[in-house]
Amino acid sequence: MKIINIVGARPNLMKIAPIMTAMRGCPDIEPVLVHTGQHYDENMSGIFFQELGIRPPDYNLGIGSGTHTWQTAQVMLALETLLLDLRPDLVLVVGDVNSTLAAALVAAKLQIRLAHVEAGLRSYDRTMPEEINRIVTDSLADFLFTTERAANENLQREGISADKIFFVGNVMIDTLLNQRAHALDLQMPSRFGIQANQYALLTLHRPSNVDTPRVLAGILTALVEIQAMLPIVFPIHPRTLKRMDEMGLGDRARAMPNLKIIEPLGYHEFLGLMAQARFVLTDSGGIQEETTILGVPCLTLRENTERPITIIEGTNELVGASPEQIVSAARRIVRGEIKSVRAPEGWDGKAAERIVGILQTSPDRMGDARLD
Repeated sequence: MKIINIVGARPNLMKIAPIMTAMRGCPDIEPVLVHTGQHYDENMSGIFFQELGIRPPDYNLGIGSGTHTWQTAQVMLALETLLLDLRPDLVLVVGDVNSTLAAALVAAKLQIRLAHVEAGLRSYDRTMPEEINRIVTDSLADFLFTTERAANENLQREGISADKIFFVGNVMIDTLLNQRAHALDLQMPSRFGIQANQYALLTLHRPSNVDTPRVLAGILTALVEIQAMLPIVFPIHPRTLKRMDEMGLGDRARAMPNLKIIEPLGYHEFLGLMAQARFVLTDSGGIQEETTILGVPCLTLRENTERPITIIEGTNELVGASPEQIVSAARRIVRGEIKSVRAPEGWDGKAAERIVGILQTSPDRMGDARLD
């Protein structure tokens, strides 16, 4: 069975790594890795292949950056030609980036079966490009692999047959559990002259936070107060840095004595910092999941989340972009007010094995590897 696995952006790589490993262990599966090039520079993509032990992609479409529509269209045009040439039995996509949507549309048009890993997540905020990508991809998929029970319920409410839905757990956690020891060995806090559990870690990239001067300025106002409590390490996304400077906010950020603005980090380096942080401030989806397993408090700078399990059972708290809410939540954590958490069901390092087990089975036995 020839399976084309599609990745496009940095978050995809942590999800595809354990799946490729599991597929390579199956003699009846021929896995092919296609990188669309949506993230294309070394810091945002290349280093992750090396760190996660992913072989170089069999094909790189080299699409690059652009508007959401342009990027999606370019991936579709390039991928259609490739799929017509390779004639796979299945296309597998992960996550919710533009490359995921593009590959789903092409597979559907060519009548190639489609598997979506991380299906069913919903923020119910259609101003988020990722939400549109998720909804369309799920509506087209033949195999929908979910990370939490709420995702199954979302899909069934949308009219998707239960026979297509498989609760398998979280492949990002497969990677985290496999790589955590190595990340801790790097002793990342000492590289920045800080002590474990005595600093905060920040990521910020979502357009709703970095494209509006009022919102971004408000977040910086909160950071002024938080960095007075403890140091903040900020691996800055290139787009965020560009927006800050365009808005005249870059100098304000650089003037904060305890805000350490650094270049994007590799997977192990970032995981090493995240695992030992007092808390994390982020607008990322995946970091909400990773901090839950690490037991590190997470303050999500958004009004909603497509990953409710990270709030119900995990360390996550939605604080929006209000400076007052952000600072108040940070103060509570610094005072030691931390909620008890537990690992969500199926986040056990075996999700990729379950996915590949399902894909190997015949149609009348497709449910054998479910977590049900």
